[in-house]
Amino acid sequence: MVREQIEREGISDTAVLQAMRRVPRHRFVPAGLRDQAYADRPLPIGYNQTISQPYIVGLMTELLELKKELRVLEIGTGSGYQAAVLAEIVDSVWTIEILEPLTTSARQRLQSLGYRRVNVRCGDGYAGWPEHAPFDRIIVTAAAEEIPKPLLEQLKDGGKMVIPVGAAFSIQNLVLVEKRDGRITKQNVAAVRFVPLVRERDR
Repeated sequence: MVREQIEREGISDTAVLQAMRRVPRHRFVPAGLRDQAYADRPLPIGYNQTISQPYIVGLMTELLELKKELRVLEIGTGSGYQAAVLAEIVDSVWTIEILEPLTTSARQRLQSLGYRRVNVRCGDGYAGWPEHAPFDRIIVTAAAEEIPKPLLEQLKDGGKMVIPVGAAFSIQNLVLVEKRDGRITKQNVAAVRFVPLVRERDR
């Protein structure tokens, strides 16, 4: 998977490639789909949610330019795969999932695989996790029609955020956000298609 789908497509960050080699992706998909776990496509994980295509996981992780000491917030835990990849690189991962069944299963899965420094919480990711802010990096694994203001506020100065922005169930832009001296810059990186970011008010 790493050689044919990720390296071949231009992902070169050694830490990202090593992390994706170490994380057993088949443990993060439903049992009936494990034979497809390493295929170059997203897969359903229940509750109208998906585990992202491996290349997209690699791309988003590389864009964050991670270092061991950084604090990372993930919005949209899903099955926990992206959080596990992050935890292979950094010591401090905070991840929020709005769906209780996915939160519970992801927490159990991550603990069983030894990712004990991943903090998993059920809640509305749009609001972030203010009690533990600011974060050096934020990664959002669901599409928002606009970048949530609370996440911008919780991003540390000098920090980066990667988020798909656009209408639900259509082509969105993967956006790299940077905050420097209180100013926000945005760069469109690639066209993507993610499930929508679910908010508590929409449930």
